[in-house]
Amino acid sequence: MKWLVIPVLLALNACAASPEDIAAVDVGPRAYNGFNCAQLADAKIKYQQSLENLSAQQRSAQSGDAVGVFLLGLPLSSMSGGDQETQIALAKGHIQAVELEQARRKCQ
Repeated sequence: MKWLVIPVLLALNACAASPEDIAAVDVGPRAYNGFNCAQLADAKIKYQQSLENLSAQQRSAQSGDAVGVFLLGLPLSSMSGGDQETQIALAKGHIQAVELEQARRKCQ
């Protein structure tokens, strides 16, 4: 029985992370320097919509991983490319960069 514990723990660690637990990537302070307030608002909406879609995909991957680990001991969704962690981190980073530029420009 003890020999099963280590593979199960390793498989659980490989499961897809919750979208809320994924940290934003630093996009950089100059990514949106040339944008006006309207363009910044459009970019923010675009990335927020993308984040919502990616988060739904990530939750699906989490569920798939949980089932895979329970049935087979393997995080199947993460192994098959269902994990959207990188894209979520990037979308969050763009949203933060846009918000910083909006604050800097005092956009409403």
